Amino acid sequence: MTSDPVDVSLPLASRPTSPPPERRRSGRPLAIGAAVLGALAASAVVNRQLTRRAERDNPPLGRFLEVNGVRLHYLERGTGSPLVLLHGNGGMIQDFLSSGLVDEAALSRRVIVFDRPGYGYSERPRGRVWTPDAQADLLAAALRQLGVERATVLGHSWAGQVAVAMADRHPDVVGGLVLEGGYFYPSVRMDVMPMSLPAIPLLGDLLRHTIAPPLSRLLWPLMMRKIFGPAPRPDKFSGFPKEMAVRPSQLRASAEETALMIPSALAAQDRYARLTLPVAIIAGEGDRMVTADDQSARLHAEIPQSTLEYLPGTGHMVHHTATGKVLQAVEQVTARAA
Repeated sequence: MTSDPVDVSLPLASRPTSPPPERRRSGRPLAIGAAVLGALAASAVVNRQLTRRAERDNPPLGRFLEVNGVRLHYLERGTGSPLVLLHGNGGMIQDFLSSGLVDEAALSRRVIVFDRPGYGYSERPRGRVWTPDAQADLLAAALRQLGVERATVLGHSWAGQVAVAMADRHPDVVGGLVLEGGYFYPSVRMDVMPMSLPAIPLLGDLLRHTIAPPLSRLLWPLMMRKIFGPAPRPDKFSGFPKEMAVRPSQLRASAEETALMIPSALAAQDRYARLTLPVAIIAGEGDRMVTADDQSARLHAEIPQSTLEYLPGTGHMVHHTATGKVLQAVEQVTARAA
């Protein structure tokens, strides 16, 4: 005797089902977004720890001075005729220290080196735009506090505009100029837009606390070849603290100055012909950052009392690869000013 088979299958409504394809697709962006946010948060934590370590390993080298509500870090060595050194975009006091220029000049001079606003240990308040004029006014006020008059001021790269602004606006403080690898005339620069991104409010803050520091470390060897080439990077530059240069605060200062580079040069066009003090212009013939013919040679033609020296086989970092030539330019300007 047989019996009919028993249907043990579950009712259709009770069977487990997979999410509809639409629901699966809508969940993917959320998962990807959460993963990205998690990675950015982790990167921010790591960068904060690396910043603390960099500052612990590289404490302030000099003293502090408060000028118009801004705390400036500076180093002073030697006695005699004053020489003021202003580093370029991305630099700090250790740039000139590692080159040997500070120690050599301090044998016969009073050498003052500043961390410009936002670099090293100097503040860069966000309430103002730090144009060359704004920095010139701040640094001139600092020099007056230090009792400095008629100093020879050396401006490297971006700081060449700051040095020129100081001479134009504060002739009592500046007696002569040495302009090394400067950028003085607007030109087409394909690197300005990407390098300025960390200066954008909100977006820039996110970038420089997360992606920008590790990206800067990755690109560091390429940047070294660009700023030193065609000469090799000298071993003495190993004393420059890379980890201090890739901190979020310093990346903001560097990005802001990149964004200001072309408009600042455009605004300064009427200034050069007004200069009457001694000016020495020195440039690497192989400079890969600024074209010497378009910048230094053009400036020399516009300032009658200036001198110009091209250095063959030398790039943007003249004070590292031709330190003696820079010292000679300082001596010539000081003698002419006297």
